[in-house]
Amino acid sequence: MARLERKLVAVLAADVAGYSRLMGADEAGTLFHLKALRAEVIDPKVAQFRGRLVGTAGDSLLIEFPSAIDALQFAVETQERITLRNTDLPSERRMAFRMGINAGEVILDGRPSTATA
Repeated sequence: MARLERKLVAVLAADVAGYSRLMGADEAGTLFHLKALRAEVIDPKVAQFRGRLVGTAGDSLLIEFPSAIDALQFAVETQERITLRNTDLPSERRMAFRMGINAGEVILDGRPSTATA
């Protein structure tokens, strides 16, 4: 059997805390806010820290980074920027992300946009 190709990465998982509540209260506003945060904060920070978005579903993101330090710095700076963006919003409309980081080997399956943990 052929040896599987692997690499060491840090994977950050993120989702919006209280997303169902936010959607129930204002679906269009919540989607607009999430898209704005992605375009103006999250996606530029992913690029800055050499990350690669490997999956999304609704409010969740799965991002691969070449190092745990890059993933951690992305998380800290992204959380700081999102907190600043929330200051002008009423507390019930603020969007907060939960983020977790796991470092380990992934198996490459040959496709450019996927890795399997």
